[in-house]
Amino acid sequence: MLKTYDKKPLSYTEQVQHLQEKGMIIHNQAWAESVLAKYGYYRLSAYWYPFRIRENGEAVEGFKANTHFEKIIQLYEFDTELRLQIFSAIEMIETYLRTKMTYFLAHQYGAFGIYEEKNFHPKFNHSGFIHTCDKEVIRSKDTFIQHFNENYMGFPKIPIWMLTEVLSLGSLSFLYHGLTNNKALSIEDKKEIAQHFSIHHEKLAEWLHILTYVRNICAHHGRLWNRELAIKSKVDKDPNWQAPHTPTNKRIFYVLLILKTLLRPTGFDAEWCNQLNKLLIPILSNDHWRVAMGFPEHWEHHPIWSL
Repeated sequence: MLKTYDKKPLSYTEQVQHLQEKGMIIHNQAWAESVLAKYGYYRLSAYWYPFRIRENGEAVEGFKANTHFEKIIQLYEFDTELRLQIFSAIEMIETYLRTKMTYFLAHQYGAFGIYEEKNFHPKFNHSGFIHTCDKEVIRSKDTFIQHFNENYMGFPKIPIWMLTEVLSLGSLSFLYHGLTNNKALSIEDKKEIAQHFSIHHEKLAEWLHILTYVRNICAHHGRLWNRELAIKSKVDKDPNWQAPHTPTNKRIFYVLLILKTLLRPTGFDAEWCNQLNKLLIPILSNDHWRVAMGFPEHWEHHPIWSL
């Protein structure tokens, strides 16, 4: 039976007292109040959830012994920095993808070829895609968009090299998904773009979909470090992507391997990896957190991560 929600709002002081009553160790009450005022009780609750007592696999009231508020904040701030590092990698991959897609499509189909349905896969929702493009162009405040609108006919229809600059990663992913790849007809548009990443064109389409999902989590400041991914990659036949090298495709380590792979042609993969290692090592010394993130033992030597 559904219950009436009757919980009352608590002051920051009351929030600290409430946590202490549940068994959380808080050494500095004033500092804890300032942290709750900065981050929010409800947002932080996702980070102390793993510390709650469990009975028959279900979380109940109260925290495990030796649950320190400082450890909760360390985990929260780690997740914040992890999102920033992942967002940065996705941005570099996205920029590289835009460049390669724009160059290829412009030379293959011309400045406005993207608006021709015949240039795409027969099952692609071309009209829906163009409708999305038009909305993103109209919404844009970029100077070059305004300049085109004021000087040329056809707006919001614009050249591909302008259009790709205002499309979201989700729209770019959708665009790539709609390209034709028919070897029999000598039309291998997807392959032409995927070869820049040295991966199969179907895998690139799948990974772009996953990165769009992860990017949205980062953009909305969602918990990421131990999240079970709602959109995950198919199990790869390559043993380096399978257990025990890569325990699961449901956790963030799998995404980090995808990012590492897609970053290689940009030249930023080694630098990004080194920065991330500095962030990861302190947290992953805790085996519980390591498993929660989908990292194998000796993850630093993973054949993809250490390459």
